[in-house]
Formats: sequence, C-alpha cells, structure tokens
Amino acid sequence: MKKIIALGASNNRNSINKTLATYTANQIEQAEVLTLDLNDYPMPMYGIDEENEKGIPENALKLNSIIENADGIVISLAEHNGSYAAVFKNAFDWLSRIDKEVWKNKPMFLMSTSPGARGGATVLESAKTSFPFLGGNIIADLAFPSFYDNFSDNQVINESLNSILNEKVTLFQNSVNTVSTAY
Repeated sequence: MKKIIALGASNNRNSINKTLATYTANQIEQAEVLTLDLNDYPMPMYGIDEENEKGIPENALKLNSIIENADGIVISLAEHNGSYAAVFKNAFDWLSRIDKEVWKNKPMFLMSTSPGARGGATVLESAKTSFPFLGGNIIADLAFPSFYDNFSDNQVINESLNSILNEKVTLFQNSVNTVSTAY
C-alpha cells in the first residue's frame, strides 16, 4: 500500500487547505494517507544563530523522516499576502537545513485554495518555481478557487472543477504507482 502525505500548509486548525489536501489524498486508490498538521510540529523561528546554538529541532527531523518514508505528497498551500504562511515557510526552512532535497523527489500534487476566485494562485506559482530546485517532483498542480462555493459536505460540488481534479489525481496516482520507495 502506498503512503501519501496530506499537508495543509497552514497553522489554522480548521484550514481549508488541510481539508482540500486530505480530501485529494484520499482519492488515491490503495493508499494509506497521513494527514499532517503543522501545529503538531512546533519549531523555533529559523535563524542561523538558533541553528548554531541549538541544532536542528527534533520536530524538523521528524518531518524529514516522514517525507523520506512517503511514496507521494499532496500539499495545499495557504496564501498569506501572496506568499507562504509563516508556519510553513519556517518548517520548509528548517527542512532545507537537513537536506537541500527537501521533497526527496517524491511525486507531488501541489495545490492551493482560498475563499477567493484565484484560489491562492500566487503562492502556488511561487512554489512551482522554487520546489523543483529543492527536490520537488511536481506531477500535478491546481489552484482551487472559491473554496466555500465549490466544496461542501466533504466533496467538490462544482462538476467542472471536480473533473479537473479527478484528471490530476489520476496523473498523480499513476506517478506514485510507478515509484518504488526503499524503506
């Protein structure tokens, strides 16, 4: 059974990005989904002085291990002022100090959503540009617009958007199924 990480890149306990990532990861057939909440992995704000004085935080090491042992990653990025949520950027920075190949070349389905019509498209474009330089193997991406208008009762209610999502899930699943993870 394939292991898929679902991560809503936010510290909002009721994150729509976590909801979307979890929903999407659960569309993968014959997969075990591990939904990560960044609130469960608190870390000090990254800085070289912090790293030199105290080393890499245990929670960063735990996240790195989880990524290493996954077969695929679904991330939905929260957009804060056109960029990553601070909690995600901080975790991302710490992870890059452990291994420059943060995402370990695992197949990724990279998403974003928001209440607005652009669905976090700005942060998604930023990640699509930078993640490949950090071991990101982006198989599919989607800016999911107007979350509250298009998602209800744990399902996508816009038929056109659901069709697009299903096509991208199939691409991602095919990639995950062709990758062998060594444990």
